[in-house]
Amino acid sequence: MEALINYLLQFGPLNLQQIELIKKKAEEKKVAKGEYFLEAGKIARHIGFVKEGVLMICYYNNKGEEIVHHFVDENHFVADVESFIHQMTSMIYIRAVTDCQLISFSYDNFKALSETIIDWDKIMHKVTIKTLLDKVNVVQPMLSTDAQTRYTTFLQNFPNLANRIPLIYIASYVGITPTSLSRIRKNMR
Repeated sequence: MEALINYLLQFGPLNLQQIELIKKKAEEKKVAKGEYFLEAGKIARHIGFVKEGVLMICYYNNKGEEIVHHFVDENHFVADVESFIHQMTSMIYIRAVTDCQLISFSYDNFKALSETIIDWDKIMHKVTIKTLLDKVNVVQPMLSTDAQTRYTTFLQNFPNLANRIPLIYIASYVGITPTSLSRIRKNMR
């Protein structure tokens, strides 16, 4: 729980009473490797803070192939924000790549924090902006580069994830087949 509180404090002040309320509204949640935190077609009822583990945001294309959009690891929030905030059907899947421990807030508890803690919405807005900027800074350089450069960029941006994520997911993330990724890795040795 301390990791969550320390993370939130980077974005705004919270007094002891507010911190205790956050702890009271939060719940520990385990998501086993391969399980979904959210499935497309369902409404996001929870937002999670990753205490331990790695999840991936993905979708399926019209051929039924799983496409990895991005990964979420420790000390980051994970949710389909639009589905969660507007309580509408999600278009994405959020699945555990490793066994995960999350600190989770239900929609009602998150809303209660918003209604009770004066700066909660401001803090969460700053968290959202930082998350979006981080994502843009990772994705933008990958848009116009070749496969080897995209893989190298992945390794530079996520050095702690490379050995924790199956290669099939990394290949999907960088937009190539697992065979192509194996070839790139072999050529890099």
